Amino acid sequence: MSRSEFEYSYNKNNSEMVVDKKSVAEYVDLFINYKLKVLAAEEAGIDTTQSFKKEFLSYRDQQIRPAFLSNDDLKREAAEVADYYGLDLKREAWKVYVETRDRIDSMGGMVRPSHILVRMSQKATKEQEAAAKTRIDSIYKAIAKGADFAELARKCSDDMGSAKRGGDISWICKGQTLPEFENTVFAMKKGEVSVPFKTVAGWHIAKLMDKGCFFPYDSVKRDVERFVDQARVRERIISQNIDSIAKASVPQLTAEQVVDRKAAEMEAADSDLKNLVREYHDGLLLYEISNRNVWDKAAKDEKGLEAYYKKNKKKYKWDEPRFKGIAYHTKDQADIEAVKKAVENLPFEEWAETLRKTFNDSVRRIQVVKGIFKKGDNALVDKDVFKKDTVDTAPQGYTFSDVYGKTIKTPENMGDVREQVVADYQDQLEKQWVAALRKKHKVVVDKQVLATVNNH
Repeated sequence: MSRSEFEYSYNKNNSEMVVDKKSVAEYVDLFINYKLKVLAAEEAGIDTTQSFKKEFLSYRDQQIRPAFLSNDDLKREAAEVADYYGLDLKREAWKVYVETRDRIDSMGGMVRPSHILVRMSQKATKEQEAAAKTRIDSIYKAIAKGADFAELARKCSDDMGSAKRGGDISWICKGQTLPEFENTVFAMKKGEVSVPFKTVAGWHIAKLMDKGCFFPYDSVKRDVERFVDQARVRERIISQNIDSIAKASVPQLTAEQVVDRKAAEMEAADSDLKNLVREYHDGLLLYEISNRNVWDKAAKDEKGLEAYYKKNKKKYKWDEPRFKGIAYHTKDQADIEAVKKAVENLPFEEWAETLRKTFNDSVRRIQVVKGIFKKGDNALVDKDVFKKDTVDTAPQGYTFSDVYGKTIKTPENMGDVREQVVADYQDQLEKQWVAALRKKHKVVVDKQVLATVNNH
């Protein structure tokens, strides 16, 4: 491994936007572990599989193929993007739009949230955690008393980008931000302000400005058509240029060999490109080998999970009781009791599917949230179970509400804390795997070279 590769990786993963920054010395072990896992993937032959090659070359060629365009080609492209209303183009643009729309709407559509962030490191001390919590609570109290959300975001939010816009993040779909943030804002109603909640970035207060399905076709039609047309024309010109080079080469090359040669030339001249391509190559290998050895392996190893849970039960004790059950809203009062009867003799794991089939198979009669709730997780549970002075806002059209389940002081079985157990078991498997890799491969760090990182 060269200094330039380490330096590229370190700087990319410790930019100003990263919450938990590392020193160069702290990052060394992380980088070594990363490269050892990549080596393990190569030893397993993952980089020789057709699926890997196809996905890697697809990404690499996205970086290389535009280099086959000259200025004259770009002028030609601009001239040829004139068949703007051709029938084939319309069909292709509509197809791209429908695929995008259906994918986004199937995940819950889009939301436009604003937020106020109090940033907090994942390794914050108890004093830092307390300070962050005090700060976010004071902001929330000001909002509750009528303070303007946008003005507070401008003055108080640690997310400087959105703060300038009064906290506005603009339209997002699922998969674009932190999971905890998405889970909160996608469950909110338009105009609603959340209570403070925590993610790996820190504490947030969110306000939902709007929500809905993907943009109507008429509003994005011209952009989609122009995008499709431009991409189609550009790819055709690039392919023609590559084919011409291949035919004129001596000895004659294939189109794929022409792209390979160009990639080697560009990477030799541009270290950032070389590192970017290598990063994607190694990232694909890392994902596959980690899935095999840690993530998927742990999630499917029921015996291993049970054994880990029994050995580490003390880790999963709770400081206060939890409510194991459901919080639900119904359109008809009769369904309040019907819900309880439907699940009262069933294992907890079967409740969700039973309720879906019984009450929401064709018509959505009830809205249910199932889980193991602590105080603050659900307003209805807080009000009815924990007797907190709070207000539950029922979904429109669902007039009646209730909870069903039981309060438990400690997990009854591994299933009650499964996500935590899986995460901890994955950590254990990864540590064992890394230890084995470290034992198998000798690693030497040149400290003199390391001292010159970002200082040469």
